[in-house]
Amino acid sequence: MTTTYRQPGVVLTDHRFTVPLDHADPAGETIELYAREVVASEKADRDDLPWLVYLQGGPGFGANRFIGRPAWLGRALEEYRVLLLDQRGTGASTPANRQTLPLRGGPAEQAAYLAHFRADSIVRDCELVRRRVTGGAPWTVLGQSFGGFCTVTYLSLAPEGLAAALITGGLPSLDAHADDVYRAAYPRIERKVAAHYARYPQDVERARRVADHLLAHEVTLPGGHLLTVEAFQSLGILLGGGEGSHRLHHLLEDPFVRTPHGPELSDAFQEEVRGLLSFAAHPLYALVHEAVYGQDDRPTAWAAERVRAEFPQFDAAKALAGDGPLLFTGESIHPWMFGCDPALRPLRETAELLAARTWTPLYDPARLAANEVPVAAAVYHDDMYVDTTHALATARSIRGLRTWVTDEFEHDGVRAGGPRVLDRLLALARDEV
Repeated sequence: MTTTYRQPGVVLTDHRFTVPLDHADPAGETIELYAREVVASEKADRDDLPWLVYLQGGPGFGANRFIGRPAWLGRALEEYRVLLLDQRGTGASTPANRQTLPLRGGPAEQAAYLAHFRADSIVRDCELVRRRVTGGAPWTVLGQSFGGFCTVTYLSLAPEGLAAALITGGLPSLDAHADDVYRAAYPRIERKVAAHYARYPQDVERARRVADHLLAHEVTLPGGHLLTVEAFQSLGILLGGGEGSHRLHHLLEDPFVRTPHGPELSDAFQEEVRGLLSFAAHPLYALVHEAVYGQDDRPTAWAAERVRAEFPQFDAAKALAGDGPLLFTGESIHPWMFGCDPALRPLRETAELLAARTWTPLYDPARLAANEVPVAAAVYHDDMYVDTTHALATARSIRGLRTWVTDEFEHDGVRAGGPRVLDRLLALARDEV
């Protein structure tokens, strides 16, 4: 069943697809996927347009809900029908969260279910969807961040389904363990924090004051989220985006108010922090984030938490005991999050089981070395989320891949750069530059 409607400059069609939970058991349990087809209004009657499928970053986020033709979408609509796919468990696809997962049973059953929510399953979903919407013709994939990881899996598992592959901020290591990923990540995060404080030196004292308050007081945000100093530090995830440093600065401008009981964090500050920290809208990000790096028959075992201990400069209490700046952290998931966030608390044991699980490989180096699909990748210099050294090593391992290495953008370049990033990737894939 499909529904078609209009927004400014575009015609939209909602699609729903039934796919196997486990593609190794196609006759078994099924789940539903949602996708939104977008076509330029002036091209809506054309049935000869090629297809481009967009794979969102994450894991755990549904596809963008655009209004009209912003960012990269306007450029894509010049020549494609675009399919914005809500990957399994996200958006309007069959949900996986604290409310629905108990339908599976206990934590062991929930973890077994979520083991089917990695890139290999997403790629096999895409192949079923592709055959239904294109009539079997290959399509172009645009993968942002984790969507780029999925695209490399696509090139490994089903390159015959691709006319071209475009990757932005999402070239994964083909063989690094999660420990290696985070050992490379913490120094990058530290550089981003240093750059933020160089831009906004007044934030050094402001951040220290908030952290000192949190070490001395138990603060529960609206909705029941526990704001610990570690949770406050995790707001550094903002620093990976083009506007993130400015957003963090604005957040820190005036966090306290005077009350009869002394200084307290203001309601406005607490509400904004709650929105930034809550996983209610994307719990899969917390549950399967480290699993995207699990591929060498070893558990990830809370890699970000373990590796953080190797970088004592991120210890807030030690920083506050001296006169150094408080270091924020970045894109990392920690076990304490499942105690702080009401959306995650019921899933703590499930998360522990996933952290202890071993995983099969997501990439096929031999097939990538023999690749024949045109591939182009934007690599953002010193990307906080994806290690540039890992990304470039992978780029050299995929036959024919062309890179565009730039420091003009941060990790969100495909959004922040308007049509320019997609335009460049298409030109590279077509050997026009």
